[in-house]
Amino acid sequence: MTTLNDVFSSHLNASGQTFTGPSRLGGYQIKPGGTAGAILFYDNTSATGTPVIEIDITTNTAIISTLIPGTGIRFSTGCYITLPASASITIFHG
Repeated sequence: MTTLNDVFSSHLNASGQTFTGPSRLGGYQIKPGGTAGAILFYDNTSATGTPVIEIDITTNTAIISTLIPGTGIRFSTGCYITLPASASITIFHG
């Protein structure tokens, strides 16, 4: 298994753009915040097009941590994430 080089992190407390340009998502940590809904990752600078990843979260407030195997998921344009109310996310990319 290979790993990412030059890993960066980005944090969001509300929907928004985490990076621009090409990068690979290597993992994420989600704090649900008690509101159920879907977290959507777009290969774009806005919430347009088809989501690359969709993660459904419940009202459980336990932290969700996931490492993506291999070299991660490639984003060509950038990464825009939509979050349910009161959720937050930290992503790791490179």
